[in-house]
Amino acid sequence: MSDISPVVPDFLTQHQVAEKLQVPERTLEDWRLHHVGPPFSKLGRHVRYADVDVAEWTRAHRHG
Repeated sequence: MSDISPVVPDFLTQHQVAEKLQVPERTLEDWRLHHVGPPFSKLGRHVRYADVDVAEWTRAHRHG
């Protein structure tokens, strides 16, 4: 057996991501519908965002 364990990202709720990005939760819902927002996972019926994915998506969408 290996000593290396898989890395599980820290997950955020839609509410937490909306607060972090300072956008309404409805905006995140629209982005998911149109496939333009940060990557997300469906865990059962729950939507979760990996903290690292949100940070990476934010960096990729910087202008200037």
